[in-house]
Amino acid sequence: MSDSTTIPLGKQSRYPDTYDPGQLYPVPRASKRAELGLKAELPFVGEDLWNGYEISWLNLKGKPIAALGQFRFPCHSTNIVESKSFKLYLNSFNQSKFESCAQVCALMEEDLSSAAGAAVQVELSPLDQPTALSDAWHITSLGGECLDHLDIEIDSYQTDPTLLDATTVTGTCNATVMQTLYSHLLKSNCLITSQPDWASIWIQYQGQQLDHAALLRYLISFRQHNEFHEQCVERIFTDLWHHCELEKLSVYARYTRRGGLDINPWRSTETFSAPDWRLVRQ
Repeated sequence: MSDSTTIPLGKQSRYPDTYDPGQLYPVPRASKRAELGLKAELPFVGEDLWNGYEISWLNLKGKPIAALGQFRFPCHSTNIVESKSFKLYLNSFNQSKFESCAQVCALMEEDLSSAAGAAVQVELSPLDQPTALSDAWHITSLGGECLDHLDIEIDSYQTDPTLLDATTVTGTCNATVMQTLYSHLLKSNCLITSQPDWASIWIQYQGQQLDHAALLRYLISFRQHNEFHEQCVERIFTDLWHHCELEKLSVYARYTRRGGLDINPWRSTETFSAPDWRLVRQ
């Protein structure tokens, strides 16, 4: 399923406008997780939270319905869904008639769950019917301490987990701290097309205090790294967990949207759901 000769990303495609679940292209998580030494029992829980801003279909009278959408993929699913194939799939609803929003939602849950290999939660909010979903999407700021003001020199733009070897603050005080840190400087590149992907990243941890400069250098080292959004966040979580001996950890990346979709992977040792913050670049 992950053969690069068949993946739609980076290739010219005909955009379908009639319902076609066959557009969805699953990509197994296993190979990238094997690179990180992750096995069947994952050291985290979490989900990939996608927001859709360009969803539309026709009612039975042929009148268009426009909606916002939210899609939650559990991190334990067998596959991720390749982003261009997801956009092609959503476009396939544009000229198809459906009885109700509930019918569209149920179809999407069935198709996406089948592609991902686990139950996917879908919520749709027609634009003419204000709901909690549309009300929740107000622009906010990330809580915690921003790392971006640090005056540091950078000479590494490929992922380097050894940068984290200096993260734990050493000295006479080994007290456990709880900190929330964030940066708007995370950039990686698409695994297939090498196009830039931009994100704000939020990290909350409990353990010995991390060296902020070393952590920021590590995050910036993704700048020329090629991986999908979900894989980058799992790499950051795994590197922090292994190198910094933390007691609790949550890593959340809010990526800017492409083609009407944004992807926001959340990985955590805690069990609560990903908060759906909307940042200024989203």
